Amino acid sequence: MKAVVYDKYAPNDDYKSILSVKEIPDPKPKPNEVVFRVKAAALNYNDIWGMRGQPVAVPLPHVSGSDAAGEVIAVGEDVTNFKVGDRVVSHSNMSCRVCDACTDGREYDCTKRTIWGFQTGPTWGAFSEITHLPEVNVAKIPEGVSFDEAAAASMTLLTSWHMLVGRARIRPGQTVLIMGGGSGVGSFGIQIAKLYNCNVIATGSPDKLDKLKELGADHAVDHRKPDWAKEVRQLAKPLGGIDVSFDHIGQTHWNDQLTLLKYGGTLVTCGATTGYDAKTDLRHIFFKGTNILGSTQGTKAELEQGLYWMGKKKIKSIIDSVYSFENAAEAHTKMLTGKGLVGKILLKP
Repeated sequence: MKAVVYDKYAPNDDYKSILSVKEIPDPKPKPNEVVFRVKAAALNYNDIWGMRGQPVAVPLPHVSGSDAAGEVIAVGEDVTNFKVGDRVVSHSNMSCRVCDACTDGREYDCTKRTIWGFQTGPTWGAFSEITHLPEVNVAKIPEGVSFDEAAAASMTLLTSWHMLVGRARIRPGQTVLIMGGGSGVGSFGIQIAKLYNCNVIATGSPDKLDKLKELGADHAVDHRKPDWAKEVRQLAKPLGGIDVSFDHIGQTHWNDQLTLLKYGGTLVTCGATTGYDAKTDLRHIFFKGTNILGSTQGTKAELEQGLYWMGKKKIKSIIDSVYSFENAAEAHTKMLTGKGLVGKILLKP
């Protein structure tokens, strides 16, 4: 089968110099595994981290990709819930399933947790014609949801759902600030907050603001403006202030988010695309009783909850563009720059 493979790192982000389409062996299922033909896969920022070899060194040679949707073509002898022909999507949080965290329903806190397609390998990820996963790491795609939509949702829908529903526990009537609403997680964040009947203020670059409103945001603010926080504060004041801030931007906008939260408000974060060395004014934490929650991945049950609402047409994937395996370098460069990017980028065999 064909796969997008690299066998050295590109710390300078010259993806074209390392990525190539190669023939690798077809996988055969272990007793607990499902093998499926990939119809669509989606890019995530961890694909870039992998090619950089930072912050962790990934196995080489490497096939990246944590989001894949496709059709089952083989199952192991111990698989009970899937059969050949089923349409499935990956749940990329791979955990031990037997530790205290896992058996407590917190597989995202497992100390042995790895992210499929990022930390796994060699040559084991979504950017291949055929791939394989343990039965517990695939979910069925609901009727009416396409392979493209499912692949675009896999990690980002799960991450956003876990952030807002699992961690921040949003409630109807709250005001939620979605930072970077044009990203994969941000676009789902807007829709999930509206599903819960929250007031939504989303931020993005000027060219994305209309799209954020189309997704359901009540207000859209250019977070590149120096006074963006002042504008958000004015919009939130009639609503009682910001209850929850949804962050994956990090360093550049961190402290401004803390200043915007109301007393007892919550900042939930899953990443730091602009940097991790953020300035924090502690007065906005202890004096206001602020909750700061870290969040990563989520449970398979949470993924299935989000997919359920996709099947009901209450949440949809936003797909920016589709690339072939041969154009993988171009796709990753577009994700890195973010210029004009709204939603997810797909790769297809």
